[in-house]
Amino acid sequence: MVSTKAKKVLKIVLCVLLVCVLVVGGYLAYVMIAYHRIEDYSVQEINSVTEDTVRAEEEYKIISYNIGFAAYTPDFGFFMDGGKESRAKSEDSVKSVISGAGDFLKDENPDFIFIEEVDKDATRSYRYDEEAALREKLTGYNSIFTVNYDSPYLFYPLNKPHGKSYAGMMTLSKYNIESGVRRSLPIENGFMKFVDLDRCYTVSRLPVNNNKELVLYTLHLSAYTSDGTIATEQLSMLISDMQAEYEKGNYCVAGGDFNKDLLGNSGEIFGVDGSEYTWAQPIDETLFNNTNLKTVVPFDAGNPIPSCRNADGPYNDNQFVLTVDGFIVSDNITVSGSNVYALDFKYSDHNPVYMTFKLNG
Repeated sequence: MVSTKAKKVLKIVLCVLLVCVLVVGGYLAYVMIAYHRIEDYSVQEINSVTEDTVRAEEEYKIISYNIGFAAYTPDFGFFMDGGKESRAKSEDSVKSVISGAGDFLKDENPDFIFIEEVDKDATRSYRYDEEAALREKLTGYNSIFTVNYDSPYLFYPLNKPHGKSYAGMMTLSKYNIESGVRRSLPIENGFMKFVDLDRCYTVSRLPVNNNKELVLYTLHLSAYTSDGTIATEQLSMLISDMQAEYEKGNYCVAGGDFNKDLLGNSGEIFGVDGSEYTWAQPIDETLFNNTNLKTVVPFDAGNPIPSCRNADGPYNDNQFVLTVDGFIVSDNITVSGSNVYALDFKYSDHNPVYMTFKLNG
């Protein structure tokens, strides 16, 4: 016969289990109810400060920089990459990183800038408006902020949850941006859509002095997917859109974080085995067959510098590094140079990359 004390213990255990089931069930219901995809072809607001026009046959410089929501100081390791941290150290740290990255871009003074992983209202960056801070720092540029993902509160890791993220990408130009739209990229289906972040690219149209357009594509493709074909579908969609613009007679430049090994063999080049990192697959160059597009991979064989580190812990010499940041251009554009800036991942798990080019007249 069960004692009264044992019955009380059993009742307490059952109550605790019931509470846990209700909490977990309630959280799952919240995630599913809060889930939404941002509208495709949504028109983007342009912050305009100049109406200068792009000119053919003039050389321009573009920089792409994934700032890692201003959390990835050199001692930061992200929980989804095998590290321990889920948020930036502090709001002061976020402000310091944004200030440093902004000063770097200001000093380089390129004609165009693509910036990925810019938080506007996110738990992980203490709700600091990084887009406003960068826009204030980078005066003289027309700019577009495009929301990449607006995710519900992630209650993991339990000791310091990653929280809610409202983040996106910035497109900055010293020249008139006539229009901008957000294109929604394919993401995973089924239950995995609740954990796969929304993805997009921005299409910005700039008039050129020869009655054509320079079409800029700012992108950040998926990394954490269970289905490896998703990233290929995303890239295929981008290539198809760019090819269609080229066939209209326009100039096309895409840039950002491809989350693919653009070198194809970064492990060999940088001397660190990356075979265990399934997200770092070589880009499928066959996707460019029968197109008028090509990849531009920032690289100097005499002094190879990676654009990204696998943030499984603080930055160290044995950490896997690779190049995932780069550009795609149409063949009516002449590229004169491209490389990675040697910042030693001071402000992010990415180093910025650049490209110099001109529009053929």
